[in-house]
Amino acid sequence: MTLRWIFRSSTGQYRALWRILAFVGLLTLFGGVLSLLASPFSDAADGFFGIDGSLQIVSFTLALWASHAVMLRLVERRPWSYVWLDRPAASGRLLALGTVLGAAPIALVSLALIVIGWVAVEPSESGSWIAAAAKVTFVLAFAAVGEELMSRGFILSAMTDGMGRTAAVVISSVTFGLLHLGNPGVTALPIVLVCLAGFELAAVLLLTRSLYAASAAHLAWNWVMAVPFHTAVSGLSTPMPGYKTVDAGPDWATGGKWGPEGGALAGVGMLAVIAYLYFRRTRLQPT
Repeated sequence: MTLRWIFRSSTGQYRALWRILAFVGLLTLFGGVLSLLASPFSDAADGFFGIDGSLQIVSFTLALWASHAVMLRLVERRPWSYVWLDRPAASGRLLALGTVLGAAPIALVSLALIVIGWVAVEPSESGSWIAAAAKVTFVLAFAAVGEELMSRGFILSAMTDGMGRTAAVVISSVTFGLLHLGNPGVTALPIVLVCLAGFELAAVLLLTRSLYAASAAHLAWNWVMAVPFHTAVSGLSTPMPGYKTVDAGPDWATGGKWGPEGGALAGVGMLAVIAYLYFRRTRLQPT
């Protein structure tokens, strides 16, 4: 074993570990700078959007994008297609597909829970539904893109180079679930389901070759819960003017304080999406 072997593979490329550490270093730098710049405005932003940490979500996503740009274009000289962010990946067809795959399962699950009576609709504080929806959508869009860049962007691509696609998807999906351990109302079942969501989003990414499509699916899933159904999103509350949906059934089905995505029915919906993607895999590639 030589010093060169530790840092470089047989092809001369730096090993995945060092490339990931370089990316994390850039993210730490950009994230730290943007966090300092955003800090004086954080409380005002939280009050405006009605979501705790809203400006931190925006700044972290911008830091992730900057880290990808520097790592790909300046450090490694790779095309955006390396992280599935090239122009063909942004086609309207793939964005629409991702949106439908994200929105449909959780919408059907939420409607089913309401019809069964395990989720109830109650009055809430007054306010503008449209204004609240616009603010929530803005923050959720940054959150979805940020989580996809973090979990299924450069790090996933580098891990795939180092250990193969299967191991990279498993590790990134499980890590995606574990990152939600600090969310309010978390129990074992929601974490398992978020790990499953990681596999679902990885399937969207790899079978469409589009991180835009995966981000659209991620956003659509969260948007359906937060905007039309006014329920918790991964245990986190958002503005709910006019009405809200509350748990009225068994937590294994409703997700309890976590929201419908933490219930078993949501898992069925995600498995259905994975099955659909598998059987349609030959027709989902960008053209």
